[in-house]
Amino acid sequence: MFQSVLRRFVTETIRIRRCVGPRSLTPAGVSVRSFSEVKDEKQQQFDLSLLKFLVCPLSKKTLRYEPKTNELINEELGIAYSIIDGIPNMIPQEARLIKKDTNSSAEPAQE
Repeated sequence: MFQSVLRRFVTETIRIRRCVGPRSLTPAGVSVRSFSEVKDEKQQQFDLSLLKFLVCPLSKKTLRYEPKTNELINEELGIAYSIIDGIPNMIPQEARLIKKDTNSSAEPAQE
């Protein structure tokens, strides 16, 4: 049975190559859209209605959307999840740490 399947595969492959002719289909011959072309397109907007359902995977607290940086912010932990093409990247290892206000840090009282 295996030999008959293999024989059929080989004959079909030869038949297809004969139809294609001398032109070969190499990866270099195939037109591929490059990533540089994507930069010209408008960035897809984040759907704000998703904020009702999305929570931080670490603290399970609600997130705040920051339109300037296009990120979801967790104020409590001080991390920001990036949004790529309208899809939030909620992987904790890929979250960006944001600076917390150093002036509000608790300092020992001086007497």
